[in-house]
Amino acid sequence: MLGFLRRAAPAAASLPAAGLRQFQCAFHRSNERLSPTQDQEVSYGLNWAIAGRGVIVKDKVFHNLETSELHKAGATYPDCFSGIPLHVRGDVIGGVPEVSKAQFAKLLKLVTFHLSSISCLYVQDGAVGSFAQCDAKVRIISDTPSAVMLLSDVLWEIPDRAISHDTSPLTVYATSSISNNVKTVFGSGTQYANGFAAVDIERSSLILCGKAFADPAIVKDALTAMAAPVLSARGGLPVPGWLMCFGGSIILLFAPVETIRSCSEIQNALLSIDCGSVISSEWSTVLFPSKARREPKLFTKPSTVVIVSSDSTGALPSVLKLSPGQATYHFLAGYHDGKFVTAYCRGASPVDPLALACSLFSNLKENGTPAYLINAMQSGKHIDGKGFMKLLELALSHNLPDIKTEDVRVGELKGKYRSFLSSKFGKCLPEEFYF
Repeated sequence: MLGFLRRAAPAAASLPAAGLRQFQCAFHRSNERLSPTQDQEVSYGLNWAIAGRGVIVKDKVFHNLETSELHKAGATYPDCFSGIPLHVRGDVIGGVPEVSKAQFAKLLKLVTFHLSSISCLYVQDGAVGSFAQCDAKVRIISDTPSAVMLLSDVLWEIPDRAISHDTSPLTVYATSSISNNVKTVFGSGTQYANGFAAVDIERSSLILCGKAFADPAIVKDALTAMAAPVLSARGGLPVPGWLMCFGGSIILLFAPVETIRSCSEIQNALLSIDCGSVISSEWSTVLFPSKARREPKLFTKPSTVVIVSSDSTGALPSVLKLSPGQATYHFLAGYHDGKFVTAYCRGASPVDPLALACSLFSNLKENGTPAYLINAMQSGKHIDGKGFMKLLELALSHNLPDIKTEDVRVGELKGKYRSFLSSKFGKCLPEEFYF
């Protein structure tokens, strides 16, 4: 704890004198609790840690309250929003609007000033990733109990003091109100009426303004992007896929999100309904909890990789065994119904998809992990969940028909793959990757 205080002290020391006196006084008032349990006592170290994130405790701060206690503080579950604007600094995929370094710095200054003016702050800790030795610890600082209650539901539970010993924690600033100054950072526009989210991956910081905390898709996309560098540094390979339990084995599944959403049979077999997994040569984990269980879990490494594509032309067979090079090629293309989604990644990511594909290739090759392709379309129609499970069972039976014929349709689809991947990666695409 002393080491942690020493690291936090320089940040607090840089604060104006009046702000520092305010911080020191806040410690004595922040021990007020909703109930007399010792777990809710806010320590001097916590105040210093929050100050290190730019927020000075004005009066009270409540730490890691239970759901019932948050309800007593006035927390409610708001209606979920969708389509909240997300701006990201550090995205290499290019699918979301950017936020400049100067814009984020200005926004962060405004948000931390606002939080420092609030009488009651709520701080909640959790983690992205279900394995304590390879997760990304998260601290939420908010002006409303509703935000921390909703946001904590998407995180794995961690011990109260775990984050104080972490070297690379992520910080989420959630403000329920949006001042005019904050609104103008990204310019005027009706799309910001309900709020917005901004991420700086380099700073490991996420800002949620207005109702942004009530958009679970945006929150998880942002946390996934922020967590990727931390998880990679701790020995994991974050991938945009799902872990599935089938026949007593763990399967790593890459699929269009439309396929997952349309098949309840697939959803029931998933270890987490949310996309995002971490794999290694020995274990695997999921990024987000689901099915009302938030206790950390560790799973065995995937015994099989399944890549789902959707092709209505008949060029792709129903199920096909793939070599590591073929699996990586189809993974990079992310083919679905005539369109391509690079590496099956629809959100922001700081990880270059080609580098991710090379890591996946090495993992498959070194571990001898079998891989299969399943075509989610048959006779021009999407297969249902039962049909998918039958194809999965066929793949795992290792009794697949030998398909070597190639017609015009296969040649045309190969050309589409080649054209798309060449436009993305040019001559950088390794020769080991092929259709």
